[in-house]
Amino acid sequence: MSLTDPLSLVISGVTTPLPRTSSEEDRSEYTSADGLMQFVVSHDYKSKDRVRRLLRLDVSKITADVFKTTENRKVGMSVYTVVDFAAGAFTNAELLADWVGFNTLLTASSNAVVSKALGGES
Repeated sequence: MSLTDPLSLVISGVTTPLPRTSSEEDRSEYTSADGLMQFVVSHDYKSKDRVRRLLRLDVSKITADVFKTTENRKVGMSVYTVVDFAAGAFTNAELLADWVGFNTLLTASSNAVVSKALGGES
């Protein structure tokens, strides 16, 4: 089963459509028209005892080069979530409940935990 195509990514109030640009057995990629944003969903079954699910967003932009101020360069960042679990030991409902708790912790009080971590706090 596939995700909705295209995905709609909203960053700072701006919606960017991400149509599916690649689809393999255990991996799909969704890429913006300008190629600066990509969302990847993949599933790893290499270990018979573990399953790994990955959701990843890569964002690039063109910005002034700090060393050559007359030139621009492409820079990027990534944010991702990995769910790694013992095969057959958790139901989808249990995995989702754990992820919701994790996400709630990160996003509570206007994303305070993430904001502090991005600022270097631990």
